[in-house]
Amino acid sequence: MRVARLAAAACATALAGCGVFGIGSNAPKPAPLTEFTAQVRPSVAWSVSVGKGGGYRFWPTVSSGRVHAAAADGTVTVVNEDNGQLISRFDLKRRLSSGASGDGEHLFAGTIKGEVVAFDASGKEKWQASVGGEVLAPVTVAGKSAIVRTPDGRVFSLALEDGKRRWVYTRATPALLLRSESGVIATPTGVVAGYPGGKLIALDLDDGKLAWEVTVSLPRGSTELERVADVTGLPVIDAGRLCAAAFQGKVACYDIQSGTTLWSRDISSATGLALDERNVYVTDAEDSVHALDREAGISRWKQDKFPRRKLTAPVISGGHVVVGDSLGYLHVLSREDGTLIGRHPVDGTAVNALVPVKGGVVVQTAGGTLSLVRF
Repeated sequence: MRVARLAAAACATALAGCGVFGIGSNAPKPAPLTEFTAQVRPSVAWSVSVGKGGGYRFWPTVSSGRVHAAAADGTVTVVNEDNGQLISRFDLKRRLSSGASGDGEHLFAGTIKGEVVAFDASGKEKWQASVGGEVLAPVTVAGKSAIVRTPDGRVFSLALEDGKRRWVYTRATPALLLRSESGVIATPTGVVAGYPGGKLIALDLDDGKLAWEVTVSLPRGSTELERVADVTGLPVIDAGRLCAAAFQGKVACYDIQSGTTLWSRDISSATGLALDERNVYVTDAEDSVHALDREAGISRWKQDKFPRRKLTAPVISGGHVVVGDSLGYLHVLSREDGTLIGRHPVDGTAVNALVPVKGGVVVQTAGGTLSLVRF
């Protein structure tokens, strides 16, 4: 049943997936690249090979000037954020399913067998804990806990010292749900996570109890597939404002103290969003990128020249909006009007994730390229 649910979820991701492209000889093809006038010329500051994804989306993480990356074959690579110099590389001798993460003292990775492994900078194992399900999202460090989320919606708090379970949060999930690599966002007192059914929740860091819950979007439709309304990507928190997006639902922002809805818009997203001092940026299910006014949610602009290219969530870098696609390109958009102002080919394989850092973005692809691209 679980396999069927996840297969159906992969189908749900496509309106974004089944029958959109890559399945069947008559499937519509990704839109061709359009001509544009380059105003930004991206350049690669450094690039290393870290191993292929093997069907999983591996997200790099950046902490304390180090970039952590993992690959399906068990390889973990740590490089210097500034120059890409190799700090360490080792083989955990396990099939991995989540990106690596670290807190300066520990490194973490998740396996396809539902194991969370903590190790030191040399690759020596410190502890291992079982969470009973694939780990797709990188482990999040919050206080003295390693927070782990599984695709069935459970959230685990494991002690950093020895991996012992501190608490686990569970809740009922719909019959169909999106397969997501998104984990949780840590706050000083808790963790925030998006959930199936259009829910956004906050859990107390000490005991895992539900602190608050808001509804981003209500499921609609007569079939289970039509009623998939999962909060996708990671929520974004900034200056007391919390914003999130739901597939087949809405983009909405809330007051983080009261949970009061500030505004919402009917835009479906399966990837997530970004936020700056002026706008909220979101990639919708049709591969258009929107800029919405941060205060009122009104539309600033829409860039719709990338249909069926399976865009990533947008990130902000160098005063520009950047997205990646499934054919291995980065696209740079103007924050002012969404105009395409730059483009960069990576390695011809899908861009898994973009992580904004000072002076550029860290990119990891399905083919195993890890790069820092500057603008």
